[in-house]
Amino acid sequence: MAFGKGCHLHLIDGSAFIFRAYHALPPLTRKSDGLPIGAVSGFCNMLQRYVEGNVGGDVTHVAVIFDKGSHTFRNEMYDQYKANREAMPEDLRPQMPLTRDATRAFNIACEEIEGFEADDIIATLARQADAAGGMCTIISSDKDLMQLVGGGVVMMDAMKGNKIIDSDGVQEKFGVAPNRVIDVQALAGDSVDNVPGAPGIGIKTAALLINEYGDLESLLDRAEEIKQPKRRQTLIDNRAQIELSKRLVTLDDKMDLPFSLDDLEVRDPEPDVLLEFLAQMEFRTIVKRISEKLGVAAPVIEETTVDVPQDAPEQPPFDAEKYEWVKDRAALEAWIARIYARGYVAVDTETTGLNEMTADLVGVSLCVEAGEACYIPLTHKGGAADDLFGNDELAKDQMGFEECLAILKPMLEDDSILKVFQNAKYDCKIFARLNINAAPIDDTMLMSYAMNAGTHRHSMDVLSETYLGHTPIPIKPLLGTGKSAITFDRVDVAEAVKYAAEDADITLRLWQILKPQLHKKQVTSVYETMERPLVPVLAKMEMSGIKVDRDTLSRMSNAFAQKMAGL
Repeated sequence: MAFGKGCHLHLIDGSAFIFRAYHALPPLTRKSDGLPIGAVSGFCNMLQRYVEGNVGGDVTHVAVIFDKGSHTFRNEMYDQYKANREAMPEDLRPQMPLTRDATRAFNIACEEIEGFEADDIIATLARQADAAGGMCTIISSDKDLMQLVGGGVVMMDAMKGNKIIDSDGVQEKFGVAPNRVIDVQALAGDSVDNVPGAPGIGIKTAALLINEYGDLESLLDRAEEIKQPKRRQTLIDNRAQIELSKRLVTLDDKMDLPFSLDDLEVRDPEPDVLLEFLAQMEFRTIVKRISEKLGVAAPVIEETTVDVPQDAPEQPPFDAEKYEWVKDRAALEAWIARIYARGYVAVDTETTGLNEMTADLVGVSLCVEAGEACYIPLTHKGGAADDLFGNDELAKDQMGFEECLAILKPMLEDDSILKVFQNAKYDCKIFARLNINAAPIDDTMLMSYAMNAGTHRHSMDVLSETYLGHTPIPIKPLLGTGKSAITFDRVDVAEAVKYAAEDADITLRLWQILKPQLHKKQVTSVYETMERPLVPVLAKMEMSGIKVDRDTLSRMSNAFAQKMAGL
């Protein structure tokens, strides 16, 4: 069907869908191999709701548009563009190609182009649809797309009851008509995308100025007329930066696309293809729902049984309320005595971040028997994380930092005590920065890797669910996400005790199951002669770094730059 008058194009902002799905749902892994699939699950449910909601509607053409890579032509204009964005979460990265597969499984066109943002592709398609006399609905709430609204183009926020955003909605958001949105954005800048804008000018002030002077160019040309001295000087001094900002926020709506609107015609999903993909992802609920709706037999998804050894030690149920909060020297020394009586201990550290070279130690958890663990909080701050009166003073009932380490150090360095970690390299580097050489060690993560290198991930969450049938206390509800996220030292100590002590408890239980399996799986040599000995070596190498001749490196960089320029 050729696109033209009477046609209606839906453009779905795929990247926004993925990130919403990722942050809205708890972590989920495929049981058979531990592959992260939480975002894919949410994305598929969104697509399914979209398909069901538009059956029999007026939509004739549809596409899901994605970003492809992080480097675009805007980075050539301004190398700091989006430079302050956080790196993609590691468990989201392997899910990105699966969302493309999901889109194709639903028989919906899936488009992305190297060097351009999804917004540019959406802009070009929206303009083409409008020029052809058709309608276009952009399914997104992204403010950067509001410059496209007008004529036959509207936006729809699927997360707010399919709220339609038309020209009036844009006016309400920005205080200007859609065709002046980029002028307001150029002045106000964007901290999320690192668009500089004009210092000290926000959305409201920018809208007032644009409405008064008509457009950005007229405003800048007549900046001398502005009565407020500071505002006048800001516009005069930062003209080049403001003009750059406008180029950065202006979407490219004239791209040369390798496909046409006609290629985006709505197609019904092919049941076999769709259900096969969903079954591969092990999405039992959505498979059942779709197969019933289509009136076809659901594919069989084999139940994944947990491969727990038959002779694994019987373990008590998890009970976070039983974990001990170690508050003083006497309590810690009692734990040290228990550790020496056992000859081993599971150890876990809680810190202010994931970078072990910069993170600060917040507390230490210990476990000597399944179900019996403790947490020693050291630097938690006073007040609840969301308390208006929270402060930087230390919370009550914590041991002194130096006092605690002085008691722990002899035990952690004692050759007669085996220290069991999950990801020992991280914890050993934290201790090493505090002049503690934790040894000897065992590492449940490396044991799992030695036995099942390519089968599944080896994170604590995956191993706990696989071998213990237990979902650990999640960290997200404690730390939050986005701008409101906190570090672990801001977590309420009582809640931190449950989370941290459980980590040590899980580590010990995993060790009791995995250690005997090394011999049975005939990988003891791999673990004992390769994996385990490398932990202190790699930790020391990473902490020491390598020496670099800055002048030589600079000359090499210039030489490579010249070669690239000549290509």
